[in-house]
Amino acid sequence: MVSAKDCDELHQKAFHWAATQGDGQIPTFGVRANDPYKYLSGMPGEHESEAIPGTLPRGQNSPRQVRFGLYAEQLTGSAFVSPRSAHKSSWVYRMRPAVSHKGFSEITVNEDYESCFLPVNPKTHISPTQLAWLPFDIPTDGPVDFSQGLKTLAGSGDPSLREGIATHIFVCNTSMVRKCFVNLDGEFLIVAQQGRLDIQTEFGWLYVQPGEIAVIQRGIRFSVGTPDGATRGYILEIWGSNFELPDLGPIGGYGLANSRDFLVPEAYYEIDNEPNYELIYKVGGKFFKSTQDHSPYDVIAWHGNYVPYKYDLTKFVNIGSISVDHIDPSIFCVLTAKSRDPNAPLADFLIFSPRWDVASNTYRPPYYHRNVASELMGLIYGQYGGRSDAFLPGGASFETGMTPHGVAYEEFKAASADVPPEMRISPGSIAFMFESSRAFSIAEFAWTVDKLHFHDPTMWDDLVNNFTSHLDEVKRLTDGKWEHGVNAR
Repeated sequence: MVSAKDCDELHQKAFHWAATQGDGQIPTFGVRANDPYKYLSGMPGEHESEAIPGTLPRGQNSPRQVRFGLYAEQLTGSAFVSPRSAHKSSWVYRMRPAVSHKGFSEITVNEDYESCFLPVNPKTHISPTQLAWLPFDIPTDGPVDFSQGLKTLAGSGDPSLREGIATHIFVCNTSMVRKCFVNLDGEFLIVAQQGRLDIQTEFGWLYVQPGEIAVIQRGIRFSVGTPDGATRGYILEIWGSNFELPDLGPIGGYGLANSRDFLVPEAYYEIDNEPNYELIYKVGGKFFKSTQDHSPYDVIAWHGNYVPYKYDLTKFVNIGSISVDHIDPSIFCVLTAKSRDPNAPLADFLIFSPRWDVASNTYRPPYYHRNVASELMGLIYGQYGGRSDAFLPGGASFETGMTPHGVAYEEFKAASADVPPEMRISPGSIAFMFESSRAFSIAEFAWTVDKLHFHDPTMWDDLVNNFTSHLDEVKRLTDGKWEHGVNAR
């Protein structure tokens, strides 16, 4: 197997996934060379998988007797009466049903997780100031697994309202051993940043490396292994919605993230009948513990469309202007989640990866702007120059809706003066954005952690008023009718 280091280097240097395919001179491959698993291809539609052939019932879902004495169990992720196009459910055939457990007790997993962003919560903070965080430290003073290393940055709403969003980072250094996590509140979009994630789910395995993402739906049990030890990443959590591909409109049938490039796990089971297998449940932002005397990963076969999946961000097909001007950043959307407002999404996941910039007669850097979206950015690897301050892999940056942002004057002046060539931008880099129509509050951890720094507004002090140097010309153009800077009437 190719080493993780060599594989990372290959894909981080590649302009696009296509650059790894050898121009048709080698057999094509759909996953990175060090990925140990096989997958089903395609954004979760109706998939099926059997670890033992001939196990799935045919023509029905819940027969009187399932082969091998298995139990049929349905996992429904939408209302029973939801439109067929929006219905989410899967059937699993397993050794024991999920109900076989020892009950629940409330526990404290860590103090840095937050889910209530309502004004009544004194542990959240609102500020229009541009915020940024240096890379978050990975613990070194003892074992910390994924469930213990969740730390909340910002969010909006509350899971009990069935609409809202939270953004987290996770920092861990050890695998979850005979322990799984269950999010009963919503859906996790997991962004690997440092270290590989070996994720076991009820539906099978996902191997997620820096530059890849995974989506784990509400209620699905999973465990995170950390084969590289020190591990860090980001999470976008949504309540009351599901991630889906954005509509393409006039783009047509293909582009951005193509459905066929999403990968779904194949069925895998393990036999573990030892006592005290630990399950950590999250519900209403609180944590509960349960135990059972068998592994939760005992599914022999499954079918349905409510299934975890992963996606390699280097496969994203960038789209941009081939004449003049910038296109709005919505063209970088990988996944979206609907809100109750038909005109504004609950969440968008956008990436900024290697691409061409060829727009002529155009100011190339990100233009100065204000918009209604709350924007939390992170950097997976490489460098990204579109932020208002220092921006490093493993850190983050945040701007609330309608807060102005843009580059310093030196960059503006250079970009305005020079005629840029057609060029590749963001080489060897992937940055991302968690974007929402909702106003974010900052969690206590993010507000008090020593990694927080406020953007220095003096970086914009040099934005000179160029207009006043042209007043003589303006007076000529207005026939001298100029009074106190206002065109006299």
